[in-house]
Amino acid sequence: MILGFDPGRDKCGIALMDEQKQLYYHQVVESLEVDTTITKLHQQFEIDLIVIGDQTTSKMWKQSLTKIISEKVPIIKIDERYSSLEARDRYWQMYPPAGIFRIIPLGMRIPPQPIDDIVAIILIERYLINYSIVPN
Repeated sequence: MILGFDPGRDKCGIALMDEQKQLYYHQVVESLEVDTTITKLHQQFEIDLIVIGDQTTSKMWKQSLTKIISEKVPIIKIDERYSSLEARDRYWQMYPPAGIFRIIPLGMRIPPQPIDDIVAIILIERYLINYSIVPN
């Protein structure tokens, strides 16, 4: 199981997906709740790998994730350039607009909630495209 992590100062995106791209969990959590959330996920699922975005606060979060899960679980930094733009488009695929909002052009739509969890999904997908196997 791969844990995707979009690091941030106030909130972080978390996603859990297997190698076949089956999504088991995705959520935006407050930074103060990351430890508890990931601990619960790790109790429920066997996490083999963590992929983390390489931008905002990634170095600090990489150290924290090592303490939360285990030093034995590899953590790989993934280029997260343009992932927020991609996540914004993906949001509308996952949650199509209804009613009059359907006529608003895609580029002008702004998701009504944070999309950090979708960024975490995209980070996992980028890993799978570039590396295609999960280390043991």
